[in-house]
Amino acid sequence: MESNEVRKKFLKFFEKRGHKIIPSSSLVPENDPSVFFTTAGMQQFKPYYTGEKDAEEDFGTKNVVTVQKCVRTSDIEEVGDDTHLTFFEMLGSFSFGGYWKKEAIKYAHEFMTKELGLEIDFVSVFRDDESGIPADEESREIWKTIDPGLKIKEHKKEDNFWGPTGEEGPCGPTTEIYINGVEIWNIVFNEFYKTKEGEYKPLKTKGIDTGMGLERLLVQVQRKKNIYQTDLYNNEKNEKERIIADHVKASVFMISDGVTPSNTGRGYILRRLIRRAMVFSKNSLEDQINMVKKIYKGTYILEDRGEIAKEEEKFKQVIATGAAVVNKIVWDTLEELGKKLANIHQELGINFELSIELLQKKGIKFTEQEIIDIKKIFDENFKKHQDLSRVSSMGMFKGGLVNHNEKTIKHHTAHHLLLAGLQAVLGNGVKQRGSNITEERLRMDFLCGHKLTDDEKKKVEDWVNEKIKAGLDVTRRELPKHLAEKMGAEMEFGAKYPDTVSVYFIGPLNKEHDAVSKEFCGGPHVSNTKELGSFKILKEEAVSFGVRRIKAILR
Repeated sequence: MESNEVRKKFLKFFEKRGHKIIPSSSLVPENDPSVFFTTAGMQQFKPYYTGEKDAEEDFGTKNVVTVQKCVRTSDIEEVGDDTHLTFFEMLGSFSFGGYWKKEAIKYAHEFMTKELGLEIDFVSVFRDDESGIPADEESREIWKTIDPGLKIKEHKKEDNFWGPTGEEGPCGPTTEIYINGVEIWNIVFNEFYKTKEGEYKPLKTKGIDTGMGLERLLVQVQRKKNIYQTDLYNNEKNEKERIIADHVKASVFMISDGVTPSNTGRGYILRRLIRRAMVFSKNSLEDQINMVKKIYKGTYILEDRGEIAKEEEKFKQVIATGAAVVNKIVWDTLEELGKKLANIHQELGINFELSIELLQKKGIKFTEQEIIDIKKIFDENFKKHQDLSRVSSMGMFKGGLVNHNEKTIKHHTAHHLLLAGLQAVLGNGVKQRGSNITEERLRMDFLCGHKLTDDEKKKVEDWVNEKIKAGLDVTRRELPKHLAEKMGAEMEFGAKYPDTVSVYFIGPLNKEHDAVSKEFCGGPHVSNTKELGSFKILKEEAVSFGVRRIKAILR
């Protein structure tokens, strides 16, 4: 059964059962500035779960079904194995107060066993006595009634409870279908509302939210070993070929939905995917582009608008520059080399293997063990930059960063020191109200009722430079939100945080209250303030009543 038939079967199955077929929304979410891309089928339906919109009014029914285009880049380094993808399609059925667990489970069982002819390995239901949330005995009994011989496993909250996406909101237990040991279909029962205080209160209107990855399903339907053997790729590939195929596919779909390569936002992620594909390919990506269009012909309208070819030309120049940079590297230890190669990778996109290859062409010899050791150092330093990439797949770059190269990261740490310096000079009433951080400069908007005097600016500048010269360690810790708040850690205005938060401390950690800066933050940052150089305020001006703006640089 080919992919197109599976899509049609899924949509028609639920249409016959009172669901309205809703087209896939764009990869660029509408009216949702919190995320770069559509990452799940339920994303376009958020207002119907919260009650902001009425499904019957808009669709003529409380039940809908979709095949949704999705992009997730949080696991980009895992792409190339048997299961991880950047672009994928999500089959989803949804009910906004129309039906409940019995129907949802019945539909899932019937579609998997009768429509697709698959044998369910086992299902999981929620039970976590330590959570204080009642076990999902109702789902267990429904499964027993529908399929008496079916194996049912109990999974705890971390596996079988969804949401909320923020600090508070709709959430509930899940039941999941496994085939050959792989989770295929996740059925979410939105029946609670989690409050800021951590209470789970029953929702007035309960909702069904199911999701099943098409690519993962096709592995079972087409009896393949991995996603790259299905007709959506149609070939067994080595790891590099898989990465190229995935990244080019994601890029074509992004461009078709209006994204253009750039150094910020969605365009930055697109540029990263294209350039990463080029690094692994070393050849033109034209054949891959044509293959993507051929596979999805008649399913999606795809047009890359020549953007990938233009980006290829630009990146050829970057690779030439990168080769020149790599060839000029000087190091005393393998650890120093690993760090420098990680920085080059962040700034220019030249990966580890290509850097080593360039050095070897230059005549430098490495033993196999030396390459392993350098790679270990490279990976350790590269991970310091990865937090921001993960954040970008789920939401906008935190802290106002437009990218995450070395200079931008330094400005990010200086930004934390600036806020602490303003508070030290002007008082704790100073609160951040916006920021934008690039490799050229940092910018902060903050609450302040007067124009800063030259003396105040000088004191802030001196305070920051004093902390830079002190060589203070920058440390990240995960803490319970209430404890971080009690410590006085600064929070992003208007942001909602989970129960466990990431906090960056600048200064001694033997007594956390001695740290000169404490902020809720996803990173990345330098490891020590001595890496920053010197700090200079360029301009201080009014933004609006009671809000001032500072622009500053590192030299």
